[in-house]
Amino acid sequence: MCTLVIAWQVFADTPIAVAANRDEHLDRPSDPPAKIAADPGVVAPRDSEAGGTWIGYNEHGLFVAITNRWVEADLAGDRSRGLLVRDALRHRTAEDAARFVEREVQDLEFEGFNLVVADANAAVLLEWGGQLAVRNFDPGVHVVVNVGADGDFVVPSHRPEVSEQQAANAASVRTALQPEPGERAGVWLERAADVISDHEYGVCVHHNSFGTRSSSLVTIGPDGASYRFAPGPPCETEYYRVDASL
Repeated sequence: MCTLVIAWQVFADTPIAVAANRDEHLDRPSDPPAKIAADPGVVAPRDSEAGGTWIGYNEHGLFVAITNRWVEADLAGDRSRGLLVRDALRHRTAEDAARFVEREVQDLEFEGFNLVVADANAAVLLEWGGQLAVRNFDPGVHVVVNVGADGDFVVPSHRPEVSEQQAANAASVRTALQPEPGERAGVWLERAADVISDHEYGVCVHHNSFGTRSSSLVTIGPDGASYRFAPGPPCETEYYRVDASL
C-alpha cells in the first residue's frame, strides 16, 4: 500500500476512518478481504505470495496498515513486511501492537516501511529505514506515503523527482481532506474516496507493470467496523461491502 489517509479522533462516533490505496506489481497475486483469523477475529485482505497483509482490523477495534518506505539503506528484508501487519493484528491495543513491532525489528531486518497502529485511544506511526522512529499521532487527518507522513518527508537520493512529487501529492491530499464544520464520518469518507481516485491528486497510479491494485475504506467505532473494498484502481472500480462480522 502506498497511500494511507487516516482520520483519527476527528469524529465523535467514529474514532478511526481510513481511505487507502495499495500500489503493487500488477502480477502479484492477492486474496480479497475476509475473516482471516478467529482469536482474535481479524478482517484483512491477503498477499497470496508471502501470506501477509497490508491493511486490516480485529475484533478489539485495533487497526493496522503499512506502506513501503523509500530509504537510502540497503536492507535485506529477512521477513515480509505484510507478516508484520498480520502478527500485529493479534494484539488487543495499539500500544501493545506498537511494542510488538519494536521488538520485531530488534530481531529481524525488514525492508523500509511506515506502519500505523490505531485504536480508539492511541494512534502510532512506526517508521523503519534501518532504525526505528516512533511517534504518536495527535487527533486529526494524517496522510502516510512512501516518503513519510504529514510533511515530515525524507527524499532518497536514488529517486528524488518521484519522491518530491509524492510528498507534494500527499500534502495536497491532506489539505483537501481536512474535515469541514459539522461533517460526519460517512460524508468525509465519501470525499476521501473521491480524492484517492482522482488523478489530479496523483495517488491512483497506472504504469505498465505497477499501479494501484486495490483501495480500502474502513471505519471503526463503538458499534463495530465497516469495510468497503475496490479490487482494482478506484478510478474505475466500484467499492463493495466486505462482510465485517467478527
